[in-house]
Amino acid sequence: MVRRFLKALHSEDRGQDLAEYCLLTALVTLIAAGIFVYLSGGMQAVWSGANISLTTGTTAISATPAAAASTPAPR
Repeated sequence: MVRRFLKALHSEDRGQDLAEYCLLTALVTLIAAGIFVYLSGGMQAVWSGANISLTTGTTAISATPAAAASTPAPR
């Protein structure tokens, strides 16, 4: 009886496809997470550079006397 059970258990492969799909999904998820982490550093550099450019431009515009003279006085 035990021998027959072990033989049936050994030849049973109904859940094999599901296990393979789960492993494949886990692999794709890990690769996607790695790509996301890799690209997040580059995106942070782009946003940081844009922020610095905007801050520098705003500072340069507000510091010029011509910009202050061309601004109409409040009424």
